[in-house]
Amino acid sequence: MRILITGGAGFIGSHLAERLLGDGHEVFVLDDLNDSYSPTLKKQNLAAVQEAGLAGFYGCDIRDAEQTRRIVQELCPTTVIHLAARGGVQPSLEQPLLYEEVNVRGTLALLEASRAAKVTKFVFASSSSVYGIGSSLPFREDDCNRCPISPYAATKIAGENMCFVYSHLYGLNVICLRLFTVYGPRQRPDLVIRKFAELIGSDREIVVHGEGQSSRDYTYIDDIVDGIVSALRYDGSYSVFNLGSSSPISLETVIETLERALNRKAKIRRVPSRPGDVPATYADISKSRALLGFEPRTTFDAGIQSFVDWFTRRNAQRMNPD
Repeated sequence: MRILITGGAGFIGSHLAERLLGDGHEVFVLDDLNDSYSPTLKKQNLAAVQEAGLAGFYGCDIRDAEQTRRIVQELCPTTVIHLAARGGVQPSLEQPLLYEEVNVRGTLALLEASRAAKVTKFVFASSSSVYGIGSSLPFREDDCNRCPISPYAATKIAGENMCFVYSHLYGLNVICLRLFTVYGPRQRPDLVIRKFAELIGSDREIVVHGEGQSSRDYTYIDDIVDGIVSALRYDGSYSVFNLGSSSPISLETVIETLERALNRKAKIRRVPSRPGDVPATYADISKSRALLGFEPRTTFDAGIQSFVDWFTRRNAQRMNPD
């Protein structure tokens, strides 16, 4: 396939691009390398993808509808995998207008460009955040009682809805993938596992909001990539799938697992819970198992050890660049 990945210099996008290149596909990346976190890290991710045989890179902000349209028209990809977004719940509380611009209008610009270029398949990276606090556990794709509690979550629901419109009106083959707390090598520095590893590893204090009993359905990057690749083979007009481990882990367990892997004890400061954070996420993946053949294989202990091995190597290289 001829595939365009938006956000391909990011954590998930770079891993996915390497996998698709290894599978023999022609891959292009569109990314604006913005400062939501260090552009240097994104450039390092992109360098790894380029070494794997990237066909082309386009520096573009998806809010620029005209430039986005020109790029998609020029490439004529068979498939667009749309990962580009402003991520994270807490920053969205501070910058809701920015999140709407990128995650909603940017997605609409890309859908419109895909429609005009007659793209065959459009894969939209949604989020477990869409379930909010209204859904019962485990989260099922057909649960309509969703109550998002952050601007980020609301933008992902809006993105899914716009995808449905383009599927219904224009026949665009769309798959929305609700990703559940992805972790592993190259994870964004603002996410809990990497942030805590940095702090514990340097003997600094970590801040735990609430009592540490909140839980997330942590899903290892290789399993997520497997799920996305499987979705490319699925034939349907509009479909929504959960991609998660279906094994929620409490924040206390995350800290304990990191302590063992790093062989360090965490210094913990407890503070009240934050607005916007849901108490738990838990994926029902029975639909993904049945229709995509999706089966997460990485245990949390094994995934954390793999992350820590990468994290330790990276820190050693930074200390001894020669």
